[in-house]
Amino acid sequence: MPKSKPLIDAKGEVRELTAKDLKAFRPARQALPESLKRKVGVRGPQKSPTKERITIRLSRTVVQRFRDTGEGWQTRVDVALQEWLKKHNPAA
Repeated sequence: MPKSKPLIDAKGEVRELTAKDLKAFRPARQALPESLKRKVGVRGPQKSPTKERITIRLSRTVVQRFRDTGEGWQTRVDVALQEWLKKHNPAA
């Protein structure tokens, strides 16, 4: 079988693919190693119980203070509410 032309040239540029190139491609399930196949398209176990998506209206001050803490601020709001529930009864 003749060797196919490399997809990348000496400069690192990818050449245009031909119909012959495309015919030589294999589906990922055939080309990937078993260790990677198990990971593709499979979500791992959740680190904590599933959260529920809701819409909630909070004061601008509260939202801004949490947003200012950076990435993950919504999780910190959840933690703060959980802590509040330990000490308070929301029905009261």
